[in-house]
Amino acid sequence: MLRNGHYSENSGSGSDSPGCGRRYLRVWCDGCYDMVHYGHANQLRQARAMGDYLVVGVHTDDDITLTVDGKDTYQEVKTAGRYRECHRTQGVSTTDLVGRMLLMTKAHHTNIEKNSDYQKHTDNFGKGPKGRSPWTGVSQFLQTSQKIIQFASGKEPSPGDTIIYVAGAFDLFHIGHVDFLEKVYKLAEKPYIIAGLHFDQEVNRYKGKNYPIMNIHERTLSVLACRYVSEVVIGAPYAVTADLLDHFKIDLVCHGITEVIPDKDGSDPYAEPKNRGIFHTVDSYSSLTTDIIVQRIIRNRLEFEARNQKKEAKELAVLEALKKQKKNAVAEEQNGIREQEVQDI
Repeated sequence: MLRNGHYSENSGSGSDSPGCGRRYLRVWCDGCYDMVHYGHANQLRQARAMGDYLVVGVHTDDDITLTVDGKDTYQEVKTAGRYRECHRTQGVSTTDLVGRMLLMTKAHHTNIEKNSDYQKHTDNFGKGPKGRSPWTGVSQFLQTSQKIIQFASGKEPSPGDTIIYVAGAFDLFHIGHVDFLEKVYKLAEKPYIIAGLHFDQEVNRYKGKNYPIMNIHERTLSVLACRYVSEVVIGAPYAVTADLLDHFKIDLVCHGITEVIPDKDGSDPYAEPKNRGIFHTVDSYSSLTTDIIVQRIIRNRLEFEARNQKKEAKELAVLEALKKQKKNAVAEEQNGIREQEVQDI
């Protein structure tokens, strides 16, 4: 069993796989998965690697840390020895992403000053009156090559593949993006999709406000987590140039039905692929956009903060319970040692 928040996992009993000498392992994990991000994707990746078949449960409300009678929700599977924990992805949480939307500041694009408004936000947003939970708390994201390797497919184009290029911000990677990429994927028999991600400053130029919500490194992992994407160009040029098309041997360039913002000089960024006759517009038939998600959060700010404080209070209660259990276990062990010493005397 693998749960979101604690990032834990438990392999089910399963059954023998036909023609296989080992037990077929089914893995269960559950959580809210509110505004799914690359931290969730990394959790599911780890869960899938622990077995043969992964089942994911989505809660109807916040993470269920405790049962109605105050007990650990996962105590039963822990007792049965079927509980496993995954490594938490540091530097990302729904709490942090929501805070970036609400602050309407660009501080998350650059290094964070210790006394900045953003740092104050990370110290206080969603924090309950009795302290901070390590699961709800925010930590700064630090990109490493290993993180990228974990998410990347490592697959190179094969003879006969149709190399398709798409570009954009892919900010707060959501189902609208997935629907678009799925439609692009189905355009060819053997598609190899390369996603070009624009640098933060470029995205801010054509979207304004405090966009992008996620920085270039976070957006990279989010897109790499999508099964339809084979490769990502980190910091792709806004204009799809002849050099880019020739370098990657692009067969097709796709864009959604959203408005194409002109380049800095007023030119069409897709002029070259249009001249070559390889530009294609794809309708995802999804109405969800990053702007819509942000507006939802802004409208429901107070409800979100109340929910987050309630969630953190539950997590703190679990921490206290775990500390108490550990303390009692140590005390029982010490008492047993003392009793044995008395018997020996």
